[in-house]
Amino acid sequence: MIPKTHPAKHFLLIAGLFAMTATLGQQVDIHKVLEDGCKNYPTIKAKAAEVASAEQDVHASNSEYIPKVSLQHQYTYGTSNSIAGAFYPNPAIISPSGGIRAENTYTATWGSFTSSLLEWNAFNFGKVSSNVNAADAVLKSNEAAYQNEIFQHQVRIADAYLLTLVAKKLSKIQHANVERAALFREVVEAGVRSGMRPGVDSSLARAEYLKASLLLLDSKRNEKAQAYRLAELTGMLADEAPEIDSMTFYSSLPVIRDTARHVSSSNPLLQVYQTRLLATQAKSVAIKRSFLPSISFVGAAWARGSGVSPVDDTFQTDFKSGTQYSVYNYLFGVSTRWIVTDYVPIRQRYRSEKFKTIRDHELYQEQNLRVQRELKEFTMQYKVLLEQARTAPQQLAAALQAYQQASARYKSGLTDLPTLLQSMLVLNRAEADVAIAYSNVWRSLLAVASSRGDLTVFFDSIPR
Repeated sequence: MIPKTHPAKHFLLIAGLFAMTATLGQQVDIHKVLEDGCKNYPTIKAKAAEVASAEQDVHASNSEYIPKVSLQHQYTYGTSNSIAGAFYPNPAIISPSGGIRAENTYTATWGSFTSSLLEWNAFNFGKVSSNVNAADAVLKSNEAAYQNEIFQHQVRIADAYLLTLVAKKLSKIQHANVERAALFREVVEAGVRSGMRPGVDSSLARAEYLKASLLLLDSKRNEKAQAYRLAELTGMLADEAPEIDSMTFYSSLPVIRDTARHVSSSNPLLQVYQTRLLATQAKSVAIKRSFLPSISFVGAAWARGSGVSPVDDTFQTDFKSGTQYSVYNYLFGVSTRWIVTDYVPIRQRYRSEKFKTIRDHELYQEQNLRVQRELKEFTMQYKVLLEQARTAPQQLAAALQAYQQASARYKSGLTDLPTLLQSMLVLNRAEADVAIAYSNVWRSLLAVASSRGDLTVFFDSIPR
């Protein structure tokens, strides 16, 4: 007896199953995969953080234009003995000022000191501006590296997408081959049971079916592996690999509308090396100008209190007498500083940076030669693979015709089983060759777009 179920429960169950089916069947196209990958992949986020860090370095370099103001206040408790004579002012030494007496007095008193100092590096002969330019050049270099990482990651995702598609297509081909082998096995076994075929045909048909099953399992394994790699590149690796869209890449072959054979001037990879060269040049200029002097405006004000009387050198040891201000001062002036002996080490550092400039220039030339060669090579490969893809369907049609003829002749007893098995093998290989040929054309077009530094030629060729 079947238990009764409330109609509302039936509705909820059907709605849940429908929603689950819709979720599982939801497919993502290549544009969605690219968007997710560029938004979530850790390396791209790391490059974005480097750009943000370089922006802060530019702000820090610009802050050198701002006058420097320092404030300090202190209370002290100590003795005040001193003698006449010069001393070398080590920055770590305590001030030696104090009363000059015949004997040391170890009575300690309180003291106070407050000061403010303003320094404005008004004239620096381009030292600050060169540091700002160097920081800005580093920022542009990091931005170029960020854009190149996005570009290269898009290429990796698109290639993984195409590999996943061909793996999925090959699985479908092997599944059809298994069904064909199963049907063929049933026909052969029926003939063996009726005594019209020898028993060995049944064994051969079963072996062919098992071989087809093994090929299907291997195709499924490769399909899953490629799908997981694609999921990794999107930055959202889950237990289940993403379901990509239908086989639109196998409905037509791409055609390059732009026949220009030149590398884009905005090639992201070349931009990395170009901006790196400019950053090195800007740094060399900053090093060269660091030798120049600086002219600063200074202003200061300070107040001081002491427990030692300036009149009769008597001591007041209480806190209030020592911390009340007794004298006040101010100062305005112009200061210049030029460490002439820095010329030697700065000159050596400048020479070192110039050699780095030569290095970066040659590295740029190397990359330029490589992408120019790759563009020529990939364009040539694209043309050859396109011809192969146009020929592959003809091979498939011939293989299908041969299989149909061999099957009909075998059923009529006009040919033997090995001939039919060979035609099945040729048909399966021809089906796979068509899928691989189409995939190779799209992948070669992607390589052409990558070497150009512009993926527009690839995306414009995708069927809508």
